[in-house]
Amino acid sequence: MTAIKAVAVYCGALHGAEPKYRAAAYEFGRQLAHSNIDLIFGGGSVGLMGVVSQGVADGGGRAIGVITRMLVAREAANGHLTRLEVVESMHERKQRMFELADAFVALPGGVGTVDETIEVITWRQLGLHDKPIVIVDQDGYWQPLEQLMRHVVRSGFALASLHGLYSIVPSISDVLNTLQAAPPPAIPDKPEKT
Repeated sequence: MTAIKAVAVYCGALHGAEPKYRAAAYEFGRQLAHSNIDLIFGGGSVGLMGVVSQGVADGGGRAIGVITRMLVAREAANGHLTRLEVVESMHERKQRMFELADAFVALPGGVGTVDETIEVITWRQLGLHDKPIVIVDQDGYWQPLEQLMRHVVRSGFALASLHGLYSIVPSISDVLNTLQAAPPPAIPDKPEKT
């Protein structure tokens, strides 16, 4: 069993077209707070990022934001966080979120969310870490990504073991149990500086 103390959550800087995404993000924030697990996220108060952090705050939990100087105004840096770290680049932002987190969870989101999710999967594939990665496939949101991953394997550009690098769950109610059931990391979490 893995001891999860902090989870990096990747999710949209917009709310998405469906109110259910907002409701799930808020509920997940509350679950993190009630489980005494810190939220590590992009630090903004906009979109699902803001919603999940509001759920954490309303639940009495801790939220640590990591934001770039450029995005402080654009993503309206969140003012009710336990801590906000301002870094210079997106590379530093992703690296710092990685360092602070014991696991990663992807909620619905846009290109940035896809980028962050693929990067931690890639780092795990390269043996740079062994932290759990959970993708929340709410109403099939992430099925196109899963189809792409299957296509990559079928086309001979990755081994079938690629699918074992992450877990896909149908709803936020499955995330914490999936994380807790993950085996302890077998390799150190020291990705190269990007």
